[in-house]
Amino acid sequence: PSSLCLINMFFRKLILASPELVCPGTQNGLSSTGSQENQYNLIKDRYDGCQIIMGNLEITQIESNWDFSFLKTIREVTGYILIAMNHFEEIPLGQLRVIRGNSLYERRFALSVFFNYPKDGSSGLRQLGLANLTEILQGGVQIINNKYLNYGPWIFWQDIIRDSSAPIAIRLNGDKGPCHKSCGNYCWGPNVNQCQTLTKTVCAPQCSGRCFGTSPRDCCHTECAAGCKGPLDVDCFACRLFNDSGACVPHCPQNLIYNKQTFQMETNPNAKYQYGSICVSQCPTHFVVDGSSCVSVCPPGKMEVVREGHRQCELCSGLCPKVCEGTGAEHRQTVDSSNIDSFINCTKIQGSLHFLVTGILGSLNDDFILITVFFLTDILNIQSWPKELNDLSVFSSLTTIQGRSLYKRFSLMVMHIPTLTSLGLRSLQEISDGSVYISQNVKLCYHHTVNWTQLFRGRSVRVNNLSNNKPRAECGEASHVCDLLCSDSGCWGPGPDQCVSCRNYSRGGTCVSSCNFYAGPDGECVACHQECKPQHGKPSCTGPGADECVACANFQDGPYCMSSCPTGVNDGQKGLIFKYPNTQSHCEPCHHNCTQGCMGPGLSNCLGAEGRGQITGIALGGPAGLIFCLVLFFLGMLYHRGLAIRRKRAMRRYLESGESFEPLGPGEKGTKVHARILRPSELKKIKALGSGVFGTVHKGFWTPEGETVKIPVAIKTIQDSSGRQTFTEITDLMYNAEYVHMLSMGSLDHPYIVRLLGICPGASLQLVTQLSSQGSLLEHIKQHRNSLDPQRLLNWCVQIAKGMYYLEEHCMVHRNLAARNILLKNDYQVQISDYGVADLLYPDDKKYVYTDTKVTPIKWMALESILFRRYTHQSDVWSYGVTVWEMMSFGAEPYASVQPQDVPSLLEKGERLSQPYICTIDVYMVMVKCWMIDENIRPTFKELASDFTRMARDPPRYLVIKVSQWWMTNPDPLLKLKDFKNTDTEESERGLLDPDLDQDEEGFEDALATPPLQHSPSWSLSHSQIHSYRVMTFVLVCFDQPEFLFISSVSKINQHITPFYP
Repeated sequence: PSSLCLINMFFRKLILASPELVCPGTQNGLSSTGSQENQYNLIKDRYDGCQIIMGNLEITQIESNWDFSFLKTIREVTGYILIAMNHFEEIPLGQLRVIRGNSLYERRFALSVFFNYPKDGSSGLRQLGLANLTEILQGGVQIINNKYLNYGPWIFWQDIIRDSSAPIAIRLNGDKGPCHKSCGNYCWGPNVNQCQTLTKTVCAPQCSGRCFGTSPRDCCHTECAAGCKGPLDVDCFACRLFNDSGACVPHCPQNLIYNKQTFQMETNPNAKYQYGSICVSQCPTHFVVDGSSCVSVCPPGKMEVVREGHRQCELCSGLCPKVCEGTGAEHRQTVDSSNIDSFINCTKIQGSLHFLVTGILGSLNDDFILITVFFLTDILNIQSWPKELNDLSVFSSLTTIQGRSLYKRFSLMVMHIPTLTSLGLRSLQEISDGSVYISQNVKLCYHHTVNWTQLFRGRSVRVNNLSNNKPRAECGEASHVCDLLCSDSGCWGPGPDQCVSCRNYSRGGTCVSSCNFYAGPDGECVACHQECKPQHGKPSCTGPGADECVACANFQDGPYCMSSCPTGVNDGQKGLIFKYPNTQSHCEPCHHNCTQGCMGPGLSNCLGAEGRGQITGIALGGPAGLIFCLVLFFLGMLYHRGLAIRRKRAMRRYLESGESFEPLGPGEKGTKVHARILRPSELKKIKALGSGVFGTVHKGFWTPEGETVKIPVAIKTIQDSSGRQTFTEITDLMYNAEYVHMLSMGSLDHPYIVRLLGICPGASLQLVTQLSSQGSLLEHIKQHRNSLDPQRLLNWCVQIAKGMYYLEEHCMVHRNLAARNILLKNDYQVQISDYGVADLLYPDDKKYVYTDTKVTPIKWMALESILFRRYTHQSDVWSYGVTVWEMMSFGAEPYASVQPQDVPSLLEKGERLSQPYICTIDVYMVMVKCWMIDENIRPTFKELASDFTRMARDPPRYLVIKVSQWWMTNPDPLLKLKDFKNTDTEESERGLLDPDLDQDEEGFEDALATPPLQHSPSWSLSHSQIHSYRVMTFVLVCFDQPEFLFISSVSKINQHITPFYP
């Protein structure tokens, strides 16, 4: 907020060419600044007298009934309007016509009004006061939880909102107030002047937008927004796109127009810039011109420059300017490998650059990063250099050494570089202050040829030190002399591109003997325009312009060479210019009736006016092309369907085969194992889906040996960090009774558990299971918490209980049951995963006891598992209760504010998880029974499945949620709820494969389905006796607001009282 206040000081109120007063909006959301009075004064100072708000109008947390009459002048808001958590009774926005919605609140709403009343009191927002609001261009409307709002929510918003798919959220407001009899059903208040004006839904079919009456002649102009008072573009109440001096136009007058006489694009004297939805002749003071728009900052690739007193964005010639800090400070005394990357793309060094022995001891591979440096404010000091470089060409772009601070009297120092043969400073043009010290470089030549005097600036006499380098005579004998094309000013190294200046001409930084192009100032051989055709052996142009070519490479329009003839170019008179190339490649004008271009001078050559032969071709070719596309589409569908059927049949064959392993020898165990041993070559991992305590899960494909079909699977790689088990030998697996027991997981088959397809031994064991495309239940309930209904939640509870009961029947303890390990097969069916994984890593005699120190999910574990490391089916019941709590709390973390090491002492004191606010006491009591200290009195999974089956037959009785979330979408839930037994059977029959292919393989799912579980009645008397572990509950139902039921409970376990709040 403070930064926005600073911006507001620069961007207060802008008087534009139009009479409208434009003010900046805010983007604070629900945050506030300072005291109530200070916040009110900021709002008043910002918007007093404004007509257009360029941004968002946000009025939040005003708890006093201040005077907001200064808002009456606002006619347009380009962003969104947010009115939230205030105590006043009315917002006087009576002149507001349009909300553009260029930015949306929560990315959805252009108008958001909520919680505008005090908790204690009988006053609050009663009227919106938007009597003239007739259009919202983008976004929807949110008006919720305004206890005393009687007018506004019941407006016919479909007439105001342009986008028919935009959300409209209206709920939990006050009772509808009466309208004046002349208003009908829609009004903004009780008075006759507060009727809603309809400008869209009452229009004649001939109108494409808004209208001012019901007659076909009463249509507004297509560029109008919010309605109009007449059919012209100057009669609009607001403009759909841009307002040009009172007229609504699709775009502002462009900067360039086509001149028919000079055949050139010329500057438009009437050009204007786009500033929001207004066309202005000049951008506001603190904005920059970018093309035909006013922008706050230049986009990437452009830099801000001042041209004729105006700031504008221009493309950077090469890299955009970037200033970097030099070396010499204590934290970076020299350029070295630790800081070389900080000079990437730097064009100016603020300070010095030092290359010392302490920084460069060997190769510096990133040295060429400095090739972008053009300007150095202090000194260049080189005392060490990479051995593989024999010049300073990394500074070949350096033009200026300013020498603001000198070392003694020198600004350029090069010394003690034994490998240096030339300087290579080919672009250096100025040394503003200081002298040159180049000494003790035993192989260095060329430096003595440079006329250093012409590089120095200022009046002081410079004395250079160029001693103890390679003698000039030896340099001459070694032919280390300047190129003949260099002038007497010397050179920086060998070749014509290292000259300080050229004897004749230069082209692109290289000296040349003659110039066949245009010779510019200072003997620079300037290339001709790119549209000029090269003339070998003679000049191609007489100047740099497109009208100075000897011949054109493509087309000629008047005297100008062009890449194409003008097509649809604006001529500045609301007309478009079209031309075509003749046989000499000269551009000629099309017929004046051609509106889409032409191929010749006549009317018959206009594009869009094809002859009868062309019409016949199109008439025949169109249907033929359509038929061809349809045939390709159906062939693709058939191929895709056949591939899917083959994949499903392969899956069914491997799931139903019931094959055991091949015999390993005479001593093979007799137990028949139904999981397949897979080869690593049969599996291919695609991407990682997640990781957990025991390993990582990847999405991948299983290609059975001898098959070509790829079966999508999930591959879990088990990592045994303890080093107690290895998986490299299949024989080790087969002769170990514990492993055979775990490998038999492949025979487990139930609708609510994830099927194990195979096991791949190796350095890390890989378990191959069915792929669940919808992810975990935990992520699903977090992402869809606003769309979950009680029926589905209770169905999931039943399915998890049935799946765990099936595992119990097969002597399988899960040990890690949690919502994150429950996968969604589809929206209505869940499956338990990760069962039996712990047995693969810890198959000791005490089957359900950990003996290592691996970090375990303590917040889901039973007390006996934490204290004594004892894992049984009843400890899984405890985890089941926590999992149900996760579901009812929409993915909240258990004991979120408690450290894991503190959980055991908390449980011993009798503390338990609080009652989720959507649960009645019946559901919560089932959870509490799962968390009993005595594991013998906890319910069994069979009893849990029975209890939740009973609840699932009448969901609203046991789970209480908002009316708008479920009840309003299910007006008669008792009629919609099916018998849960039938629902469960239908879900089981969905099968384990792709549901899109079920109709092709009928009967396959029946082979996988298991008989429904026979559940006993609810808790028996013996289980209802909780001895010293008592649960006392107090229920309070509040009917103050009919949309909610608030439930609170007090749980007492082991004489310890803990309050639970919704």
